[in-house]
Amino acid sequence: MIHNSRYIFFGTPRFAAIVLEKLLDAGFVPAAVICNPDRPVGRKKIITAPPIKELIAKRKAQSEVLQPENLSAIRDLLFALRPTFAIVAAYANIIPKEILAIPRLGTIGVHPSLLPKYRGASPIQSAILAGEEETGVTLYLMDEKMDHGNIISNVKAQISNEDTYETLEKKLAELGGELLAKTISDFVAGKITAQPQDHTKATFTKKFTTADGEVNLKTDDPERVYRKIRALNPEPGVYTFTYPGHVGKRVKLLCAEYRDGTLRIVEIQPEGKIPQKIR
Repeated sequence: MIHNSRYIFFGTPRFAAIVLEKLLDAGFVPAAVICNPDRPVGRKKIITAPPIKELIAKRKAQSEVLQPENLSAIRDLLFALRPTFAIVAAYANIIPKEILAIPRLGTIGVHPSLLPKYRGASPIQSAILAGEEETGVTLYLMDEKMDHGNIISNVKAQISNEDTYETLEKKLAELGGELLAKTISDFVAGKITAQPQDHTKATFTKKFTTADGEVNLKTDDPERVYRKIRALNPEPGVYTFTYPGHVGKRVKLLCAEYRDGTLRIVEIQPEGKIPQKIR
């Protein structure tokens, strides 16, 4: 039975926590969860556990939580767990080939796009920026190359004109967790033959920086600005130096509406001030 199969879960942020919660709801409890160490967060630099660790504590799951700075430090421990398979969802660190190979059946990656499209660091943001109406989640067998391995299964999802990075991330994480819960039993039973990706159709995304978030409200295409506001908040954020009444000053653009070709800024945050709604 799959519930007797041992698996390990790699993941750190909210996306990973949502995926794992769906697995816990379905009765799939990992032997171990590997995530980043606790980090300082916010202006006060309060040491904070990652969302995945908080989930394990909240659910009182009988999973060992490991937080290595370097995966090589826990290689022997992972090997001793004798996992049947592993799952990786937004771990945000490169996993060496020798670690990927520890599980007997391999390591399943959970990627929030329809591979081979939008490989890399920012598939959700990139899909919104491109004006895509459809995306999805892909389960694939990880190898040493980025988002490159054979596809186990996928599921499509619609992108609404109001979807932001946060709403779409939640939607895709939930779909990914549900797809895993439906797929794992057949995967372990050997009933699924993973299919190679068409690498000629691969597209690659980049990690967005603060500079990518700058817009000019006087000259930039309004729809493009709207997509940026939806895609790049909360990180790295969208800002302008051309907001009426604050020209020359940095103003964050937190929320907007776009209808009939017209952009309406709904919430801003002038530098040094708190967020404010625009009437």
